[in-house]
Amino acid sequence: MLPIRLHLPANRALRLLSLFTRFDSRQTEAFSAESKVRSVAMASYSTAATEGSKRLLFRQLFEKESSTYTYLLADMGHPEKPAVLIDPVDKTVDRDLSLIRDLGVKLIYAMNTHVHADHVTGTGIIKVKVPGVQSVISKASNAKADHLIDQGDKINFGDLYLEVRATPGHTLGCVTYVTGDGLNQPNPRIAFTGDAVLIRGCGRTDFQGGSSRQLYQSVHSQIFTLPKETLIYPAHDYKGFTVSTVEEEMLYNPRLTKDEETFKSIMENLKLAYPKMIDVAVPANMACGLQDVAVKAEAAAS
Repeated sequence: MLPIRLHLPANRALRLLSLFTRFDSRQTEAFSAESKVRSVAMASYSTAATEGSKRLLFRQLFEKESSTYTYLLADMGHPEKPAVLIDPVDKTVDRDLSLIRDLGVKLIYAMNTHVHADHVTGTGIIKVKVPGVQSVISKASNAKADHLIDQGDKINFGDLYLEVRATPGHTLGCVTYVTGDGLNQPNPRIAFTGDAVLIRGCGRTDFQGGSSRQLYQSVHSQIFTLPKETLIYPAHDYKGFTVSTVEEEMLYNPRLTKDEETFKSIMENLKLAYPKMIDVAVPANMACGLQDVAVKAEAAAS
């Protein structure tokens, strides 16, 4: 491109140059000020999003036979790095405890979202292998545990906590654990929904005191009222999904987006097979997995 030459008197050229210089200076200052505002806004958002999250160590683990997710959470900002394990499976206890040792965290609670029918909880074995760990399950489940929890209870690990939300319907005693609300808590919040909400689905309601009407009301009052960006981590997945959000499930869940009567009809006509592990798993899980302490103790000592 050829340069453009303007033939102007010297005095007019100087005035024009001065005008462009002042404009450029003001534009630069305005751009600089706008950049600072954007930077502050982004920094504020980033701080709000990570102030509590940076404390949280989070691991999602999978047991392939029952397609069960186990979740490890720890407060890495606390001197003792206290940790909780949600929905452990008996067959993967050694893997979980090995990871806990590798990460240098201190397991204090082994927790269940409900009395499972498709696997035996690992809680009992963990209590034998790691003395001092305490078991947690809902009071409504009528199962045995060190801590029997109710709606609104808080489970503290370090400076972080989980809020208990009663979400019965899949079973009588289902609960959802939700990370705390506040500046020092993870943001976005995380909901561990057990079988109440699965990714694009939900747990069956035809055994263990289940009720489709109760499940629908539980989900809509206790889970779908959480902030839309809340992450949903279920107890199971059979299609390869790992995480969803409250907003996604409110929009796309093929069952829970329906009205209550349609949902009830869907659940009553699923015609699902009898769970193959239920006769073994439920009695064991009612005792929080402590079905054979002597054998477990011997295994731990060997």
